[in-house]
Amino acid sequence: MRSVTFLVLEGVDKGRVYKDLPIPVTIGREEGNGLRLNDERVSRYHAKIQIEDQDIILTDLDSTNGTRVNGAAVQIRRLRPGDQVSIGRSMLLFGTMEEIAARRATSVPANGGAHAQTIRADELAAAAGRVPAAAPLDPEATPKQWSAFDDDLPPLPNKLTPAQSARLSEIFDYLHRGLTNAVENIDANEDGTEVKLGFNEWQTVQAVQMLLARYGRTISEPEPMR
Repeated sequence: MRSVTFLVLEGVDKGRVYKDLPIPVTIGREEGNGLRLNDERVSRYHAKIQIEDQDIILTDLDSTNGTRVNGAAVQIRRLRPGDQVSIGRSMLLFGTMEEIAARRATSVPANGGAHAQTIRADELAAAAGRVPAAAPLDPEATPKQWSAFDDDLPPLPNKLTPAQSARLSEIFDYLHRGLTNAVENIDANEDGTEVKLGFNEWQTVQAVQMLLARYGRTISEPEPMR
């Protein structure tokens, strides 16, 4: 049986993972939904996910505030791993990290080539972060691809004091808000293979990158005690 996974990027349920939901499944704020969101702007039964001819189909159920996929208002749309679904004040990422990595590995080249890249099975698995690919001739020429797999995430520090936990949470929330603001107005093409950011949004992304660099420098080189 096919299943789907959603990660909540923004909204009251931010950070929640709805994993391996059996299809068909409905999304809404009522308890009877397979994916239930605690969002007052989400309709009781807002949207449904179903499968047809191996495609995952999202359909808006005549919701009050509508549904968006990659920034575009939709009534019905085929979903692909990595698509961003906005419902009410909630923003959902569709697909597992493995599915998204596999789509990235087989995506159309950025230079506009007409054909997708051909990827061997071992390369595809490597792109999904699960097995090592054959070592390149020059290891330094091919840096490790960034991923968001749980196995690759650096661990958070343990035994933080309440004050330290509160400060760290404030930093994460601040940076998360910056990235959220930057991607709210993304401009994606119909099949979601290209996403464009405006100049202001791009500057916001760079500002978050700059802040992370500054935080890293401050931690590694703390000011001497006076």
